[in-house]
Order: sequence, then C-alpha cells, then structure tokens
Amino acid sequence: MSMFEHIQRVPGDAILGLIEAFKNDPRSRKIDLGVGVYRDDKGDTPILPTVKDAERYLVEHETTKSYIGSHGAADYGDLVLSLVFGADSEVLAQQRASLTQSPGGTGALRLAADFLRTNLSPRRIWISDPTWPNHIGIFSAAGIEIKRYPYVDDQNHFVFDLMLEALRQIPEGDIVLLHACCHNPTGYDLSREQWQAVLEVLRERRLLPLIDMAYQGFGHGLDEDAYGVRLLADNLDAMIITFSCSKNFGIYNERTGAFILVAGNKEEMLNIRSQAAITARENYSNPPAHGASVVSHVLGNDALRQQWVSEVTEMRQRIRSLREQLVNALDAHGLRERFSCVLEQNGMFSYLGLSPEQVDYLRDEYGIYMVRSGRASMAGLRSEQVEDMAAALADAVKKFD
Repeated sequence: MSMFEHIQRVPGDAILGLIEAFKNDPRSRKIDLGVGVYRDDKGDTPILPTVKDAERYLVEHETTKSYIGSHGAADYGDLVLSLVFGADSEVLAQQRASLTQSPGGTGALRLAADFLRTNLSPRRIWISDPTWPNHIGIFSAAGIEIKRYPYVDDQNHFVFDLMLEALRQIPEGDIVLLHACCHNPTGYDLSREQWQAVLEVLRERRLLPLIDMAYQGFGHGLDEDAYGVRLLADNLDAMIITFSCSKNFGIYNERTGAFILVAGNKEEMLNIRSQAAITARENYSNPPAHGASVVSHVLGNDALRQQWVSEVTEMRQRIRSLREQLVNALDAHGLRERFSCVLEQNGMFSYLGLSPEQVDYLRDEYGIYMVRSGRASMAGLRSEQVEDMAAALADAVKKFD
C-alpha cells in the first residue's frame, strides 16, 4: 500500500480552469475576462520597453548568479521603499521601514502570515467580503483565523459605512487586511476622506493594518494610489505592506515583490527586520534575483524611470478608456445606469453585479469568460469586442434580471 494512497484529488483553481476552458473554446469571437493580467488591444501581454532595455543591460553587465541574501538586493529595497512611501518620506528619513524582497506579492503575503503567526500570535485577521480568494487560503494555511468585514452589498454598491462600523467592533490587537488601491475583485477604492476615517478607527481600536499593494499606478497614478499607505505609515507606529511588481512592471513570471514592515522607531525596525529574515529563510531562503534587478535598473535610471511612468500611465488610461467605451455601448441598450459601477471602479477589475447564472450564460452563449462572482478583467477586453460585450450583457440582464 502506498503511503500516498489516502490522499484525495481536489478541484483545481477556478481561474486556471477558466484559462483551460477558454483555450479549448473554438469560437473566434470569444472574450477572456478571467485572468488578472494586463493585455494590449491586440490581446497580448507585452513586455514593457523599459523592461527589455533593462534586460539588455543586464545581459551585458551582470557578473554573477550568486545568492542575494534573505532580504534580497539592497538597491531594490531602497528603490521600492521610495516608490511606495515617496522620496521625501519621513518614515524613510526616520528609518522606520524595512523591506524584504519576496517571490511576488503572494510570497509577500505568505511571509506576512508566517511573521504574524510567529511573532504576534494574532487571534484573527479581518478581510473584506469579497476579496482575492487566495487571501483566505494563505492566512488559513498559516493557521490564522479568518473573519470578514462588509465591502459590497447585494446590489453591488460599495458599503463604506457598514465597513467602518464593522471595523469599530473588531477586538483590539487583531489584524485588518486592506487593499491599497484597485480593490480585487470589486475595483471600489477608498477616498482620501475614507482613508482618514479608517485611520482613526485603526488608531482607536489598536488594530494592525496589513495593506496589500498589488496595483500601484493602475488606479489614478503612482503617488495617488499610495495615498492610503502613506497616510497610515505617517500616523501609526506599526503596519505591514505586501507589494507586487507583477502588474506595474509587467513581470508576472519573474515573481518580484516585497514584504514591508513599518515600526515606531529605528530600533524596533531593526528588531522586526531580523525576524523577517528568519521568516524568509525558513520559507525559501533567497528570493529570485532577475526581476528585482530589472526593477532596480529601471527605477535607478532617471530616463528609464520617466519612460516607465509613461508606460504605466498608458496602461492605466487604456483600461479607463475601455470602461468608458463599455458604458457608452451599454447606453444604447438602456443600461448605462445599471452598469454605472464600471466607471466608479478602478484598476484591472470590474465587479459587474452579475449572478452566477448570468456568468454561465455569457460563457455558454457568447464565449465570454469571467469568474462566477461577476469579476471581469477589464484589461482583457479589446476595443473591437466592446459592442459584442455590451450586447451580450444586455441579453443576460434581460433573460435573468
């Protein structure tokens, strides 16, 4: 008898299943709105020109493939901290922040979970309902109890008042996971006034914020999207940030992220930084170097950095344009108000307020693929597909609403 005989097969990841189903669909006018990667108007996920420039430089000038240490490359850490907090940040001037390079944003989240379990033994982490499903998996796997706070109601409206009231009821010392910008899956973001209100509750209830920052630059701009993170860091003596370069540098398969800790002073920072190194060492020892080298070269070169900012702006503006095109096309079907949420949301994803039955209908009848929650990756839509998308949505609404 094999020692593996008792292990049961489990269902695969739903999004990966969508990829396979879309690939096998023979229809020429099919639309893939399932996977969270940026695509251009040709349907490709391009390598940014600045990334290619950096890689050409590295081919000629890279001198070693040696380990880079558990915290990762020092220049990467300094440049990403400056990107997150701003070059003139008091947090950085006071040396209150530590960065540990991670294998993507997911790796950063797992570092955060293990660091919390080992060093704080938190009773619970509070996560928005809905959220990116892997948030639940990561923190559950680390042995941290999951609790939820409301974010969107049954009518697909952002319910900030209910969210804030729920935060006020959280027991002291618990963790609260917040999305820095471009909330996944809904696209609904906090305003500056709402961030201020959240700060007051976090401070009053002595809650530890964990900010997931996967889409900086895809909402309103690099600095604008960091507003909430910077506000909390300036006013709290403890917080955690998990950061990803996958989207804004387009280096999805290089697995380049960061686990960032903010402490009350330099001495505290050095203490927690030492623990972060152990957490990384026990997970994967050293992070991959190539993606971080690319990011460091781009951010460390004034001309390339300026070009990269333009590339991020172009991606953001294209997604915004697709939102506007879709709502305008829906107007012809009398559905502008029904789908006005598309214009209220930011980033790659739009929460369309569709039922699972409507999502299934769109897939079966029109070859339009999205996750059954009704989350659509707007970055997967092409301009030439907008009219087809609007007509299909109108049909699904008419049939099921």
